[in-house]
Amino acid sequence: MTEKINSGSGNDAAKASQPTEPLVKVIAFIATLGGLLFGYDTGVIAGALLFMKHDLHLTSVTTGMVTSFLILGSAIGAIFAGRVADRFGRKKIILVMAIIFMAGSLGCAMAPNVVLMIMFRFILGLAVGGAAAIVPIYIAEIVPSNRRWQFVTLQELMIVSGQLIAYTSNAAINEVWGGETTWRWMLGVACVPAVILWVGMLFLPDTPRWYAMHGRYREARDVLERTRKAGRVEKELSEIRSSMSSKSEKHSRRQKTISVWMKRLVFLGIGIAMLQQLSGVNTIMFYAPTMLQATGLSTNASLMATIANGVISVIMTFVGIMLLSRFGRRPLLLTGQIGCTLTLLAIGLVTWLMPETVNGHPDAVRSYLVLGGMLIFLCFQQGALSPVTWLLLSEMFPMRIRGMANGVSVFAMQMTNFSIAFMFPIMLDTIGLTMSFFCFAAIGVAGGIFAIIFAPETQGKTLEQIEKHFKKHLQDDPAPQEARS
Repeated sequence: MTEKINSGSGNDAAKASQPTEPLVKVIAFIATLGGLLFGYDTGVIAGALLFMKHDLHLTSVTTGMVTSFLILGSAIGAIFAGRVADRFGRKKIILVMAIIFMAGSLGCAMAPNVVLMIMFRFILGLAVGGAAAIVPIYIAEIVPSNRRWQFVTLQELMIVSGQLIAYTSNAAINEVWGGETTWRWMLGVACVPAVILWVGMLFLPDTPRWYAMHGRYREARDVLERTRKAGRVEKELSEIRSSMSSKSEKHSRRQKTISVWMKRLVFLGIGIAMLQQLSGVNTIMFYAPTMLQATGLSTNASLMATIANGVISVIMTFVGIMLLSRFGRRPLLLTGQIGCTLTLLAIGLVTWLMPETVNGHPDAVRSYLVLGGMLIFLCFQQGALSPVTWLLLSEMFPMRIRGMANGVSVFAMQMTNFSIAFMFPIMLDTIGLTMSFFCFAAIGVAGGIFAIIFAPETQGKTLEQIEKHFKKHLQDDPAPQEARS
């Protein structure tokens, strides 16, 4: 902690000519393979369920458990990883998550019965949640502040790309092999990117802010010199050290309580995280083939149609990344929430007002209107709501509690996701497709009100400036909505 931050400054000129952008891109790409695995493991179940339900004799309850126990595991993985990452480092936790990804994927692919399938889905979920909590923090802390929005939202792009790969490989594997055991190949493919993630992370550094938090300023400087232009190193290192100037970080870590303004900020993060899942997005990502089958499409047609969901998600995430460069976090969050809610209402009206059959056959027009509604929904979700959510969670918390607070927020997100994923098959059986969409639309209205009142704006600030901003507005004010001013 006593090391002078200006030590080694004579090397800055020599390192000025060293390119930093390629290294930053490599770091971001390798780290976000965790997002790719997140997307693949959550998306692959959509097609696998169509075959697994016969091979493992699934009921509506066990279908919900197979789907949702990955999310339950991810909630626990997020809160655990968030806490230990502050102590042991972001890099080490991502390495552990890669190993769990490999073990969980193999276990799911070889599970002989539904009990072991549920158990391994839970284990796999630990890695999904850990990656969701730590990868955005790792990227946000290691990339330059003016590029943070691009590289953190790359995590969302990798998530939806993983889902697209899952949907595409599901259809391809079904065409090549087919049969009731097709789902085993679908689930086992995830081992490949897990191995690449583990190997790649072995060669990457931890973040300069984590090094500084533990008094390792020489290593923090080294990472900054490798990822920043020379003129920015001294200023950013000074800001990092200034953010911990009131008390030594060692003493701060021994504190049993956190400040009131930090608690308010954590509650705000929990609300933003839950908002993303209450839109019902993962009912579409997990159960799209099941819903399309319910409207009358065949198994093959449902699998092929689901690929469109993945394609739109990837395209709109690119759009969302571009929009973030022109608009703030708050406008996009509001646009996404309102658009998702209106689209859910429209899908509900289509399924309610249009007949299920025409001349004794399933109404194809109704089926494709539902699919069209799903695609429009994903335009708002992946083009606005999801990228902003992950970006805000990675940057809004102060350094001392960043891992823990982000873990708690992702825990809340995934517990919401778990509840929805578990209940949706039961909802389909009891209240039907129409009322299910109406329920999510009603929840969306409440979520929109929350976003209007509480959504913050963090554009154009370094992580240390964001911390000062929230501390100023939340320390004495009675409500966290002032944070958006």
